[in-house]
Formats: sequence, structure tokens, C-alpha cells
Amino acid sequence: MAQARAGAGGTDPGLIDVGAVRPVATRQPLGLRLLPARVHYGWWISIAVAVVMFATVGVGFYGLAVFLRPLQDENGWSNAAVSGATGLYFSVSGLTGFAVGPLIDRKGPVRFMVGGVLLVGVSGILLSLVGELWQLYAVYLLQAVAFGLSGSVAVNSVMSRWFITKRAKAMSISSTGVSLGGVILSPVGTWLVERGGVALAALFMGSLVLIVGLPIVWTVIVWDPAEVGLEPDGGAPDPKVDRANLGDDVQRRVWSRAEASRTRAFWTILIAFVLVLLAQTGFLLHQIAFLTDRLGSANAAALALSTTAFGSIVARFALGQVADRLDKRLMSAALFVVQGSAVLGLLVFDNRIITYALVMIVGFTIGNVYMMQTLLVAEIFGLVSMGTVFGVISLAAQIGSGLGPFAVGWIEDATGNYTLPFVLGASLTLLSGLIILFAQPPKRLPVAQAAQATVAAR
Repeated sequence: MAQARAGAGGTDPGLIDVGAVRPVATRQPLGLRLLPARVHYGWWISIAVAVVMFATVGVGFYGLAVFLRPLQDENGWSNAAVSGATGLYFSVSGLTGFAVGPLIDRKGPVRFMVGGVLLVGVSGILLSLVGELWQLYAVYLLQAVAFGLSGSVAVNSVMSRWFITKRAKAMSISSTGVSLGGVILSPVGTWLVERGGVALAALFMGSLVLIVGLPIVWTVIVWDPAEVGLEPDGGAPDPKVDRANLGDDVQRRVWSRAEASRTRAFWTILIAFVLVLLAQTGFLLHQIAFLTDRLGSANAAALALSTTAFGSIVARFALGQVADRLDKRLMSAALFVVQGSAVLGLLVFDNRIITYALVMIVGFTIGNVYMMQTLLVAEIFGLVSMGTVFGVISLAAQIGSGLGPFAVGWIEDATGNYTLPFVLGASLTLLSGLIILFAQPPKRLPVAQAAQATVAAR
């Protein structure tokens, strides 16, 4: 793995040298044998993760928004009742990620991803059979466990090990699958609902996960580049990146959850992203319902959600090219301010063109918000304990994500419109922009102590 490079003044932990010792391969996955070797396998990992996330997130996240209103209309359930099932989904998926985080750090994420992708597909198919409210909650509970196994904790563990100085660039590729799921599967799911109801759409989307996701995880995904005798960062670090937090004394440091929770950085990241994801998810999952009345049809509203997701792709690629060299706290704060302002703008301007423009601006921020959460945790707490620390922060963020749709649905039921819940959400997002500025890295270990931590981690 990455080693500190000696300079004129001795060991400089702010510089990275991945070429000192080539790891010994311990496995040869099918993808490594079939995919062109002229492209470093780390970039194939990024693409593979994108494909898996396209299927699992496109169904397990954007599908929640697609099915929100049809489940109410077909069964006579209230907005709060269906949103409550959505809230359960996010909370349980966060608990699952919390539980498996330390296991992922010790055993790797691939086996959990296989089980998770399988269950996401099965639960999607089961949604086509739902006819009672308790059945909806049961299916969403199963899907939540599945998403917790195969979602952000597992995926970010993979990406953090394959890329250190090029993390943002690599994650701008891998997380594109998330947005493509929204761009493609949201309108497809809405079209299928109109043709055959929730049953047809859920059957199709659940089957898609099994057909697309499982083969990729089985044949391509590798947890650590050392398993296949390769180095991180595509074989060479980015020479333009010179950040102390990317040295071995930080990246290979072992954190327990108790130790991490005693740092200011841990709590500011946790609180800021709980608040912003509560607001962001509440808005996204009610976006189709909110815009159906304004734009006149569910198809137009689904197109707006696709526009949001498309904006996420464009902005993530753009920011991914420079984010490795910039301050993640300042970038996060800027994203929060832009997102909160755009949501407030949607309430002020009731115009079709402006509406599409503003939902695209929201899209510019949503994918990068998730990416910044991962990059901040990985940069401050390192790659060795990524599952352990990120599992806690992800749990809190998922609980916030779960409360958001429920709170928005409950307030909308009480007030008859989305004005108050969206104003409250935008205010929380703006507050998060202030909080995240206090996410200062904790005190670094001396180099000798960091070396001991590295040996212990291996």
C-alpha cells in the first residue's frame, strides 16, 4: 500500500509513494483476466461499482420516489403512511451498515455486496405482490437490510482502498451510476406504473437488479488492490496532490468508534450530514408528488427528477476533476448553500422553465453531497477504519434520510401543501453549511506511532 516518501528533511507523511513494493497477488477474478490490461484495474473497479449502483440505487432509492404516489393512489394509503415505510427503509439500512462496518474492515465487502444485491432484487420483485400496508413495511424492511449490505459502507470501503490521491476523480465515475439510475429508471419506472401499475414496474426493476448487479459483483469487484498484486491510484499517485492527510500516518491509522467519537471532526461531519440529508432526501422523494400538480402530469414530474439526476452527473464529473486538490469543508459548505437556496427558489417561482432549471441546480449538489461525505471521512479517518467510522456516520445520516420523507409527508398532510416542510428543510441545509466548516482534522500521530498502527492494521 501507500508508503511515506523520504525527502530532504526525512520522512514527509504528506507525500505518497505507491511504487516501493509491488504487492503479491492472492486471487485472479474473471474481470482481471478478461478486461483490457492497458487500463489499470482500479478504473475498471470504478466502472463496475457505477454499474452496480445504477441498478441497486436506481431501484432501491429512486424507486422509492417513483412508487410513493402510486402506492397511495392504488391502495388508498395516506402520504404519511407510505412515507413512514420509506423512513423505516432508511433507518434500517443505516443500522445494517453500522452493524457490518467493522466486519467489512476485517473481511472485505464483497460477500456482503453479493447478499445485498441479491436481496435488493428479490425485495423489488416482492413489492409487486404488496396489497396490505404491513406487507409494504415488510418488503421495505427487507430492502433496507439489502441496501445496508451493498450500499455506501461497502462501496466506499472498496473505493477508498483503490484510490488515495485520486479518490474524488474515481468516485466521480463510480457514483455516476447513482445518478444514471435516476435519469433512466425514474421515467422508465413511471412509464411502467402507468402501463401496469406498481406490480409491473416493481417486477421489472427488481429483475433488473439481479440481471445487472449480481454478475458484476461476482466477477469484477475486488476489495483491495493488493489482492490482485496492484497498487492504488491507478498505479501512480496524482503528483498535483500534496496533502498531509493522505500519508500513511493518517490513512493507515486504526480508529475505534470510541476514539473517533471523541474528535470534533467526527461530530461536525455527522451533524452536518444528518441535517442536510434529512432535508435533501425529504425533498427528493417528494419531488415527483410535489411537481405532479405544478407540471400537470406524473411523466413531467418524473422528467424533472431525471433532470435533477442528470445535473448530478454533470456536476459530479466537473467537481471530481478538481476536488482532490481543494478543501472538502469549503466545497461542502458551498454545496449546502446552493442546494438550500435552490429549494427555496422552487417555492418562490411557479414557472415551468425556472422549475426545471432549479431542479437541475439541486441536482448539481445532491451527488456531490454524498461524495463529500465519503471524501471527508476517508481523508480525516483514513482507509483502514473506513467501514468502522463511516458505518456510524452513515447510520446517523440514514436515520436523518429516513426522518426527512416522513416529516415532509406528515407536514404536507397537516398543512395541505409542501411549502412549510420545504422551507424547514432548506433552512436546515443552510445551517449545515455553517456546521461543516468546523470539521477540522484531529491531531495526527507521530510517524513512528503511525508505523506501528500500520503494522497492526495489516
